[in-house]
Order: sequence, then C-alpha cells, then structure tokens
Amino acid sequence: MALSDLLYPENPKRKQELIHLHQELLDCMSTNFRATNELVGVLNEHLGCTITHIQMRESSTVKENCDIIIQVMSEIQHQVQKIDSDMKEKLEPVLYQKLYDIKEPELEKIAIAQKVFSIILGEAASTAGVVAIKLLGSNILTFTVSKLISLLAQIGASVLGGISITIIGLGIEMILHAILGAVERNQLLTAVRSYEKHLAEFKAASEKYQRAIHEVTSLVRQQVQ
Repeated sequence: MALSDLLYPENPKRKQELIHLHQELLDCMSTNFRATNELVGVLNEHLGCTITHIQMRESSTVKENCDIIIQVMSEIQHQVQKIDSDMKEKLEPVLYQKLYDIKEPELEKIAIAQKVFSIILGEAASTAGVVAIKLLGSNILTFTVSKLISLLAQIGASVLGGISITIIGLGIEMILHAILGAVERNQLLTAVRSYEKHLAEFKAASEKYQRAIHEVTSLVRQQVQ
C-alpha cells in the first residue's frame, strides 16, 4: 500500500473511481468516433463531400483525440452551411423559405432540394434531397455538434487532456501516475470531480448526437431499399 493510502484511507476507492471514469470517457469518445464516421460516410456518398474518416489514436492523449474529432465535426458544420448556401443561391427566395417552413410537407421540401442536387451532382439524387432536408430542416444535429465541440475543447483543456487514452494492460499505479503523478488527496478528489462533471455533460450530449445521426442514416437506408 502506498504511503498516500495510509495517510488518506479514501484514496484507494478514489483511484478505482478515477480509472472507471477514465474508461467511461474513452468508451464514449470511441462511440462518437464511430457515429461521426457514419455521418461522414453519408455526406460523402450522397452529398458529394470529401470529408476524411477519423480513427482514435491509442498512442495519443485525450486532448489530441479531442482535437481530431473537433476538426472533423467543424468540417461537417462547414459542409452543412455550404449546402444551405447552395440552396439559397440556386433557389427562388420563396422556395428557399419553404425549406425552413415547419408547415411545409417534408416531401415537398425533399422535391425542392432534389432540384438543387440534380444541378450540383449532375443527377436526380432523391437520397441527397432526403439527407439535405434532414440536416437543414432541424437544428438538432448542428446544435448538438456545436455543444460537443465545446465540451471536447473543455475536456482537452482540463486536467484530463494530457492523459494517454491507452489504459488497457497498464497497472493501476502506472495509470494513476500518468494521470496525477505524485498523488495527494485533494488532487485526487479534484480529478475525480472533474471527470464526473465533464463525463456527465459529455455523455448526455453524445447520446443526442448519436440519436440525430441514427435518424439521418435510418432515412437513408429506407430510401435506398
């Protein structure tokens, strides 16, 4: 038993909490990487985008992996904004306004979007229309992306940012050394609370993000069947 554990009996429990929370954070990040790649695949295949797929880097830190996903999420936002700009440029103002009119039937909106993509992509792409309307007609995905980017930036800048994401196969003391170095009770408690705060917000935003992507990809699958 380490001297710090003798001095601060709660430390062993806190250490286990810290390791568990760290693994939860990594699992959540991994799920977001997969969901993001799923959306990237849809955008590339059906809207003519060329966004690069991403992969978690086990040899890198939490911050470095946060930066990877922030970059591609920012590119997704840019592409959605570009779609909106293309619609606004190529449509009559009345038709463009219909895309955002909640009273307008969705099939009518898709038909309008399809006209634009038949010009942009050189073919009548009904699936492109479906995806575009789903992305433009609801702010759920764009709002959630902004929220996740903010949370990822906070996590990267926090005490968690410098931690390597690889913990499988490492001993407990090695993990804790990587996280805190020489552990004092207050430092350990601060780290646990930081994890808990960031993880709670991150998991909630991630679930919304993943649901939004699932909704888009499910519509695409229905369309191509």
